[in-house]
Amino acid sequence: MNQTTISRSDLIDRLRLIRTETVGPVAFEHLLSLYGTAAAALDALPGLARKGGGRVLRVPAKAEAEREIAATEKAGARFLARGEADYPRLLAAIEAAPPLITVKGHVHLARPPAVAMVGARNASAAGQRLAREMAGDIGRAGMIVVSGLARGIDGVAHVAALDTGTIAVVAGGIDIVYPPEHAELQARIGEAGLIVAEMPVGTQPQARHFPRRNRLISGLALGVVVVEAALKSGSLITARFALEAGREVMAVPGSPLDPRARGANDLIRQGARLVESGAEVVDVLRPMAEAPLAEPARDGFAAGPPKPPDEPEIARHRNRIIELLSPVPIAVDELLRQAELTPPVVFTILLELELAGRLMRHAGGRVSLI
Repeated sequence: MNQTTISRSDLIDRLRLIRTETVGPVAFEHLLSLYGTAAAALDALPGLARKGGGRVLRVPAKAEAEREIAATEKAGARFLARGEADYPRLLAAIEAAPPLITVKGHVHLARPPAVAMVGARNASAAGQRLAREMAGDIGRAGMIVVSGLARGIDGVAHVAALDTGTIAVVAGGIDIVYPPEHAELQARIGEAGLIVAEMPVGTQPQARHFPRRNRLISGLALGVVVVEAALKSGSLITARFALEAGREVMAVPGSPLDPRARGANDLIRQGARLVESGAEVVDVLRPMAEAPLAEPARDGFAAGPPKPPDEPEIARHRNRIIELLSPVPIAVDELLRQAELTPPVVFTILLELELAGRLMRHAGGRVSLI
């Protein structure tokens, strides 16, 4: 059951934990599962990293977390922790959901059914007109439009849905305007819609941040609509994340003579739904809206700390797990089957290696040695 809110001290501990190098969303979740609270997990971090063969971790000081919280509040935003009542339910249901996000605006807009609309930054006039009409129709049907505040299709979709409800996911800090020409639009969404960010306040968006943003865009929606996208575009990354999360992928077909249509056309060839209007999008997603995805039962704030596996048992099997791992990603389920060990033992060893900077996690619950 979701808790209404977490305490400020718990927020500080969670922020310090997720801002620690090598602690990603999966490691964060495993740490809370093992130790019950972020405070207890912080105490355990140095020992876990040392056992995994890594160097000493740098854990942000309490004062650093307090400064980030103050800067976030000064920007008119606030934090939401996964497990809180206001944390977007659809986002909480994806694999490796962000433990903390920052939000600015009307959080209730993350509750109704939502549709992600993405596409080319250099969209054609016809593509922009279609995106505008589709976003308007989707909004009037009672669904929220989610996008990434980029140039082209994103911006057009946001503008068309401002009056009915739109969510913008930004790649950098929630206080950073990008692209610069969307300063007024971003301000209007902060007042009338909702802005969501995963990166710390003040973070300038970099290339590596955009795939993380795309994962949040697809995670907030029941489905993704691609309107004009070149091959290898960021819009196709968003579509892939949607497929991995079990969401619907739709695409608007375009002329084979236009490079901006090749990505969308390729999605259709691979099985994406062909759509040409907002009404068709609503018809596709309405059954999902009536039987919404459920948030996995995890990260209960009230649960007491379970007993971690005994260290002697972990020490006996640590080399066995390392021998089974390689630079080639393997599913954790397959690792469990081959190791013939209990999940707590395997998960703890993987956690040690991840905190030590020796393990990389991949989509689909796969891991590999670095």
